[in-house]
Amino acid sequence: MKKIIQKILYFLSKKILKKYKPEIIGITGSVGKTSTKEAIFWILKEKFNVRKNIKNYNTEFGVPLTIINAKSGGKNILKWLIVFFKTFKLILFKNKNYPKILILEMAADHPDDIKYLTKLAPCKIGVVTAIGPSHLEFFENIQNIIKEKQILISHLEKNNFAILNADDNLVYPMRKKTQANILTFGISENAKIRAENIEFEKDGSGLMCKILDNQKETFANFKNILSLSQLSSFLSAVAVAKIYNINLQDAVDSLRNFKFPAGRLQIIQGIKKTLIIDDTYNSSPKAVKVALEVLSRLNCAGRRWAVLGDMLELGAHTETAHQEVGEWIKQFKVDRLVVVGEKSTDTLKVAETNGLKNERATSFANSIDAGKFLQNEIEEGDLILVKGSQGMRMEKIVKEIMAEPLRAKELLVRQSDEWLKK
Repeated sequence: MKKIIQKILYFLSKKILKKYKPEIIGITGSVGKTSTKEAIFWILKEKFNVRKNIKNYNTEFGVPLTIINAKSGGKNILKWLIVFFKTFKLILFKNKNYPKILILEMAADHPDDIKYLTKLAPCKIGVVTAIGPSHLEFFENIQNIIKEKQILISHLEKNNFAILNADDNLVYPMRKKTQANILTFGISENAKIRAENIEFEKDGSGLMCKILDNQKETFANFKNILSLSQLSSFLSAVAVAKIYNINLQDAVDSLRNFKFPAGRLQIIQGIKKTLIIDDTYNSSPKAVKVALEVLSRLNCAGRRWAVLGDMLELGAHTETAHQEVGEWIKQFKVDRLVVVGEKSTDTLKVAETNGLKNERATSFANSIDAGKFLQNEIEEGDLILVKGSQGMRMEKIVKEIMAEPLRAKELLVRQSDEWLKK
């Protein structure tokens, strides 16, 4: 049944695209896709009729549903019939309010995913955020991930645009794999949309920098940014704005108060006058290193805690990846380490080998037990990073130690009834 519904969705959403001809902005990468999508939407929504993926609708099911503007029917046949009715209505009758631009995050969990999605929805603009070891369980090695992601760029036509991360040595070479116009972003000299003189606020309230576009430049004061990876999302959004003739100053100004999605390096008030860095949406080695750097940089009157759950879907690289994180614990001066899950015990072992004393390192099988432990152990002034793959449900830890648990649905990831039942 799942395969049948997938084929129907593909066929019908393809018909919709043929009828309405929206301009499509495709976004892929190992990290930063959702934040980039949200930043692009934030800028364009002021001037254009634009739609983005909702939730995690970035797969062979989610992308067609975004095109249709419908929610999944799940296992309910009646709900799917309602989706199909809505689709036929769009095809048979003209909807004057159909978006001019679709911003489609495109995930690659398995080989040929990007090929499938770009065949369904060929892009005018392709954005590649950053590439790292994720989903290696299905791709085997990083080279296969690169080949998959660059399909987003290689499928573009000459009058299209490829927007590439100049700071990522796995993304920047993709400029040779496309015939499209190229715009690069980052902090390196190679970037056309570039940030300079970056100064982070020590309290985690944001950053200041100068943004340049050829001969144009402007001062930026962005709130809520904690990392260079988040700044990277902003720069790629500014590059998209340039394509749509939005001037540099307007694009930068519109992002001033942008807030990143829940679970992506969010500062949350904790119990006992602590601060939580909530990065619980997902995890990979590249993202863990970014989060640990943030933990080490922010002001902290007490102890710095790294609460790290298993990184999943790394296949044969699982052990070495978790061991590498253990090496970083000393590098980033973590005071207390809590690991959650069997795989993360490799992180703990390496951290202890590198000098982290036993009483400062603790292991738990699940996030519930880890959360109860932290409730008792954290003290005033502590700074607590919480991060792990989706399947580890690390947001449950944040809920245990946040100062306002009644705001969990507003502040945390995976708070829908569907997730709370799991």
